[in-house]
Amino acid sequence: MANFPLINMETLNGAERAATMEKIKDACENWGFFELVNHGISHELLDKVERMTKDHYKKCMEQRFKEMVAAKALEGVNAEVTDIDWESTFFLRHLPNSNIYEVPDLEHEYRDLMKDFAGKLEKLAEELLDLLCENLGLEKGYLKKAFYGSKGPNFGTKVSNYPPCPTPDLIKGLRAHTDAGGIILLFQDDKVSGLQLLKDGEWVDVPPMRHSIVINLGDQIEVITNGKYKSVMHRVIAQTDGARMSLASFYNPGNDAVIYPAPTLLENEATEKEQYPKFVFDDYMKLYAGLKFQAKEPRFEAMKAVEANVSLGPAATA
Repeated sequence: MANFPLINMETLNGAERAATMEKIKDACENWGFFELVNHGISHELLDKVERMTKDHYKKCMEQRFKEMVAAKALEGVNAEVTDIDWESTFFLRHLPNSNIYEVPDLEHEYRDLMKDFAGKLEKLAEELLDLLCENLGLEKGYLKKAFYGSKGPNFGTKVSNYPPCPTPDLIKGLRAHTDAGGIILLFQDDKVSGLQLLKDGEWVDVPPMRHSIVINLGDQIEVITNGKYKSVMHRVIAQTDGARMSLASFYNPGNDAVIYPAPTLLENEATEKEQYPKFVFDDYMKLYAGLKFQAKEPRFEAMKAVEANVSLGPAATA
């Protein structure tokens, strides 16, 4: 199988730009994932985020996780567990309103650090959306505008730790799913692996790499591109030794953003290709909440059923 797509963002500034854009295009069309290096976020900042995230887990969350495992009798399971994940998480919301100073048990320095990190990730997400626009032949800013709604995008970080698991064959770190939102930026452990994506019917490891940011596309990008770019099933395999850190930041449409295939892309396609639905993002999220670990296609079909009630949003032209 082809190597996992690795994109060096520095090459976008020189003679290799066209080749790099082609690599991004291929990754979006055939993988739904790619890994970024030289992305503009300093190694010092990433090292500090990793250190403080792991310290916080040890100090505040490890014991809670052990108590949860004991309460649910997960330690000695002898049959597959399909309704729970072997992960310890909390969520930081950045946009449209931040909760970073309200989440309990975080040191003040860690809050400030995560606020700084989120600002840099937001900038990177918007830069990536414009690279996607360029490859798709959409005007610069189209995807950002499509996500905007009336209050701007939703942006938040799921901070996860995957502790060692005695029965990784019976319980997943995180069950297989596609991401509901827009574009996801992952800063993951560079020593402990576990993230896999489904490609051509096979589970493929997403290689841990120091100081990289892994990008994957959510369901909304699939809809806006009318299936040209796909959101891809992925999962986390629990490991018997070593705790894995994962910070996944989700740059998603605003709640009232109306999502639908970009008209320019539809004009350029064969007319017989089926069109993706049009819907309000919040309606999709309500549906997704109960169906996250199932195939995405029935979700799209369900949104088609209510499509008649949705009016076009402000980004109606490409």
